[in-house]
Amino acid sequence: MKVSILAALIGVALIFVVLWDAFETIVFPRRVTRKFRLTRLFYRNTWRVWSAVVSFVFRDGRQENYLSYFGPLSLILLLSIWAVGLIFGFALLNWASGPPAWISEGTAGFGTDLYFSGTTFFTLGLGDVRPLTPFARVLTVFEAGLGFGFLALVIGYLPALNQSFSKREANISLLDARAGSPPTAAEMIRRQCRDNVMDTLLQHLNEWERWSAELLESHLSYPVLAFFRSQHDNQSWLAALTTILDTSALVISGLEGVCERQAHLTFAIARHTAVDLSLVFNRPPLKTERDRLSSDDLARLRASLAAVGVKLRDGGEMEQDLTALRVLYEPYVYSLSQYLRLTVPPWIMESTGKDNWQTSAWERRIRIKREGKEPGVEDEHF
Repeated sequence: MKVSILAALIGVALIFVVLWDAFETIVFPRRVTRKFRLTRLFYRNTWRVWSAVVSFVFRDGRQENYLSYFGPLSLILLLSIWAVGLIFGFALLNWASGPPAWISEGTAGFGTDLYFSGTTFFTLGLGDVRPLTPFARVLTVFEAGLGFGFLALVIGYLPALNQSFSKREANISLLDARAGSPPTAAEMIRRQCRDNVMDTLLQHLNEWERWSAELLESHLSYPVLAFFRSQHDNQSWLAALTTILDTSALVISGLEGVCERQAHLTFAIARHTAVDLSLVFNRPPLKTERDRLSSDDLARLRASLAAVGVKLRDGGEMEQDLTALRVLYEPYVYSLSQYLRLTVPPWIMESTGKDNWQTSAWERRIRIKREGKEPGVEDEHF
């Protein structure tokens, strides 16, 4: 009797935990701050193992390719864990209530209850096992309805994820011609502000303010999207967000004109996005010894912009203002970069390489064969 009561309590607790976790993950639109969550434990541990194994086994261009598998595979595995948890919970309730079922072959046992729970959850209705007691019948109807609703939620959840991912990536792809590959703040301003004309940059900052807000809302509602990686190795949502922050900070501190107000607005929401996503993944701000923008780099950046007619403010005050703004977001960007194994873009291009739109996988394949390297994810598509 005590064993049956314990099994029933475990079954009820398991069903409640899975349903509540699925509700918070799929339906609930707000960020959940509770420390213990099934989904949070799942992603924290599986990502740690997956990224460590991939980094150890693959030390070439294939590393990024195999890291990109984690997002879709983890989602399938999480949904499977939810389904198995619900089936096991209902099987415990059936077993704890006594022998409630009629079976056409063999003898009843927990294996029969588990099988019956599985066929009920997926609404198969094979008929080889049937409930006999009123409690078992009520439980069967409840599980069948729950299983049907669970599958409907999953079917609606996947298109929402794909839509958010596609919208995010479409905007990231636009940075290719506008800010380079990988995107940099220096290239963003060089290509948009020739001869000190700021109208195009103003429009783009306005668009990227909205993109940052959409990124914040979608990734707070569906944190798994952060593990979905971009098509090209030199692009990512984190690189795009960092470039927008860099560009806004440079406009605020170094350029005086019509863009300054919009740069403040874009910087505010982009910084808000970086900080909140760090909280989602429980990643404290991280300081690094490497300076992304040294004095020499800033001098190169000045020269690069001056070549197209864009002049930054002179004096040490500009550099101090820029440093103060960088402190507000770079530690969070570094922390997310380390955790998600995404590369933080530089401030200025280190080489004069081609943008992604200027080359093709066929050219990369030829270059890779000449250099004797392993192909990356873009090359393996062909």
